[in-house]
Amino acid sequence: MNSHPETPLLDTVDIPADLRKLEPGQLRQLADELRTEMISAVGTTGGHLGSGLGVVELTVAIHYVFDTPTDKLVWDVGHQAYPHKIITGRRDRIRTLRQGGGLSGFTKRSESEYDPFGAAHSSTSISAALGFAMANKLQDRPARGIAVIGDGAMSAGMAYEAMNNAEQAGNRLVVILNDNDMSIAPPVGGLSAYLARMVSSSEYLGLRSLASKLAKKLSRRVHHGLEKAEEYTRGMVTGGTLFEELGFYYVGPIDGHNLDHLVPVLENVRDSEQGPILVHVVTKKGKGYAPAENSADKYHGVQKFDVITGEQKKSAGGPPAYQNVFGDTLTKLADTDPRICAITAAMPSGTGVDRFAKAHPAKAFDVGIAEQHAVTFAAGLAAEGMRPFCAIYSTFLQRAFDQVVHDVAIQNLPVRFAIDRAGLVGADGCTHAGSFDVTYLATLPNMVVMAAADEAELVHMTYTAAQYDAGPIAFRYPRGNGTGVDLPETPQLLEIGKGRVVREGSKVAILSLGTRLAEAMKAADALEAKGLSTTVADLRFAKPLDTDLIDRLMRTHEVVVTVEEAAIGGLGAHVLTHASDAGLLDAGLKIRTMRLPDLFQDHDDPAKQYDEAGLNAPQIVDCVLKALRHNSAGTDQRVEEARA
Repeated sequence: MNSHPETPLLDTVDIPADLRKLEPGQLRQLADELRTEMISAVGTTGGHLGSGLGVVELTVAIHYVFDTPTDKLVWDVGHQAYPHKIITGRRDRIRTLRQGGGLSGFTKRSESEYDPFGAAHSSTSISAALGFAMANKLQDRPARGIAVIGDGAMSAGMAYEAMNNAEQAGNRLVVILNDNDMSIAPPVGGLSAYLARMVSSSEYLGLRSLASKLAKKLSRRVHHGLEKAEEYTRGMVTGGTLFEELGFYYVGPIDGHNLDHLVPVLENVRDSEQGPILVHVVTKKGKGYAPAENSADKYHGVQKFDVITGEQKKSAGGPPAYQNVFGDTLTKLADTDPRICAITAAMPSGTGVDRFAKAHPAKAFDVGIAEQHAVTFAAGLAAEGMRPFCAIYSTFLQRAFDQVVHDVAIQNLPVRFAIDRAGLVGADGCTHAGSFDVTYLATLPNMVVMAAADEAELVHMTYTAAQYDAGPIAFRYPRGNGTGVDLPETPQLLEIGKGRVVREGSKVAILSLGTRLAEAMKAADALEAKGLSTTVADLRFAKPLDTDLIDRLMRTHEVVVTVEEAAIGGLGAHVLTHASDAGLLDAGLKIRTMRLPDLFQDHDDPAKQYDEAGLNAPQIVDCVLKALRHNSAGTDQRVEEARA
């Protein structure tokens, strides 16, 4: 990080219009100050660091050259956008990032007019920017759609689907490929910068257009040959042939940290009548901050940290993280079962598959940001006798729902779905919450759906899934650390569709699914203190239901409450449907379902989120007491009616 004796330029820039008043020679100082401000802010709040550091100069150059917010700028993935937030009117709130009531860690439409499209899942930017571009074209507006896509997002097929459909947008669409892992091509110094500037210049593009018109007057064969010769000559130098085949005019690769290269190229692109155009920019994740540059993951996601040393504030230790329990358990199982393999979609460490991969590298597959492919790939493995575990975050498995239905469930293939980040996820907010998996999986024929109450149960469920060859099976578990229970040395094979009673009572029954079990037990203690004998059952399975257990508890208890960390349509809905079908509602039984509210909850501390959702022990107690009061009132009314 460079320091400057001058008055900080960043203090003079609140929105991009202020930035565009600067001289080109001042942009370097502004970028350095912006990088320093971002490091300071993320050191205070934690969050995504490396990706944002890599796009500081690119952020400055884009807002300097293009007319944002009239030109619609879409960041992909949105965690690259911290520098963007600082210079689009949100610097005064940047230290509220990912905190309750503060700024989102991703782009968010309701937060700023400079965030025209929310982007927290990857590979959506080109489709969205194309939509903006075509809307402008159809309404005869000159504004552009600009997509900045990077951080692995080009590994998803959706990006190429959009590019294949983009030609009609013409020069209203600009795609900037932020190649921050050198995955496509390196910049080659001054020659690369010169070529990029040359092939994006109006003179070159004008000559190219004229040559194309002249060539069309020649025979089709000659015209086609000249066209291909020009395309592949540039492609040999720049590496852009793939994008040319998809209908884009390719410019690059250029050094994404050199503003003297970036600004003139983007100005040429802005003024071009050619299009759509793809600008290939090579950046370095973690750029300008030594601890990030020297880290294996470039400080992709960090806790709060000391800005001077880069040392992250460690959590207080405690129980192991759920994903590590899964990864270690699967590794041990694979030691004796050669059919077990693991698939992840660009989240090896987040799912624990990295631990499996160290021991069984030939049987671990990271398919990139391609959840649809991951599921169907797993289906193919299962069809040929393997035991694949598809480890995907709940929020990302949504992207492959059709493959779960068509390629797995209909064919009844034994794919094992290890669903991480189930339930609410704290600072990542509603875009990453695992709210819907119970609902969208338990509705499918042939599917088995489990939820682990703690880390020991996760061990049992991983083992049970490995042994289950009768069809697809899923098990869900939350983000973060376990509850501190002892892990079993020998895993237990669970009987499919059977729950367990962890506390016996007689008046109130709490049917828990997943890690709300601890809160259910606290609620039972509070109810017992009020003289209300309470049963607590861990159902383990949302599908198939333990109907024998449910029937017994409904026939012997006055109030039954279901509790789950999932949206409406999950466990509670299935229990109510069963009770209705079995005629259990006719005897005056009071059933209440507690679930996530029908809204997208904003980011906050997880405990506060569950309070807001009404799924902690006090709310469970309150739900029971209200049901009992309602039941008592109903009984009194029926007595009075009988007397009359």
